[in-house]
Amino acid sequence: MRSLLLSSLLFTFALGAPVGGVAVLVKNTPITLYEISQEMKQNGLDATKSADTLIRKKLEQLEAQDKKISVTPAEIKEEMERMAKQNNLTSEQFLDAMKTARGISESDLKAKIEGSIRGQKLYSSIAFSKMAPPTATEEADYYQLHLDEFSHADRYDVTTYVAPSAEILQTKIDDPMRNVANIITKDENIPAKNINPQLAQMLNKIEVGKFGPILPNGKNGFMSFYMKDKQNLITENLDSVRPQIANAIMGEKRNQVLNDYFTRLRLSADIKILRLP
Repeated sequence: MRSLLLSSLLFTFALGAPVGGVAVLVKNTPITLYEISQEMKQNGLDATKSADTLIRKKLEQLEAQDKKISVTPAEIKEEMERMAKQNNLTSEQFLDAMKTARGISESDLKAKIEGSIRGQKLYSSIAFSKMAPPTATEEADYYQLHLDEFSHADRYDVTTYVAPSAEILQTKIDDPMRNVANIITKDENIPAKNINPQLAQMLNKIEVGKFGPILPNGKNGFMSFYMKDKQNLITENLDSVRPQIANAIMGEKRNQVLNDYFTRLRLSADIKILRLP
């Protein structure tokens, strides 16, 4: 009878345990081994850095709960529509572009937008004074330090590699001279004006002579671009990108305030690291 009762209790506990087992407790709120493994896979981080990232996210969530901060589906939809409009796309086109160019699903995109909105609201709740807008000098300095962000090619000369799995494609990227089966290649010269802004932005970040990130190709396979050349590089002038630069600088300042706040909060929070993958 005692053995049966013990088995029943163990079974009940197993049903209630988080998937993958508890790895970290943040104020008695669990982060699971599965969550850390997924973070490692998605962002290419080791277990410690992935745990740190998730601890920060958990602290933000708990702080938002304490301050009664919430993000509604309407706010997420509105921000998504704003981002789409900014790229001259419909919401549907924007979702397709994010999936194709960055491999981000609709649910992942909504989660990122929710986190961004929550961060803005948290900043508003903890900032002691209003940030001053960047000066013309700050904008000019930012422009010079990030010239690559404001430069784009007229055409991209690439080789597109397609494979049935990300692992096969990664094998080829790690050793381009190796003959790897089940990989299809195609040389393309892509005009920037014929592709969506998200894909153009991604291609712009790939260095000549390098592979870009591995992405889903929308046909149950994976793809990566090898950048052979960028033709007719054009750099936008400072005045045309001042609003973009101002937003970036304000975002950096806001993130710094939040980073300082949560660094102090973590030092005083009850955090227990039980085990890592």
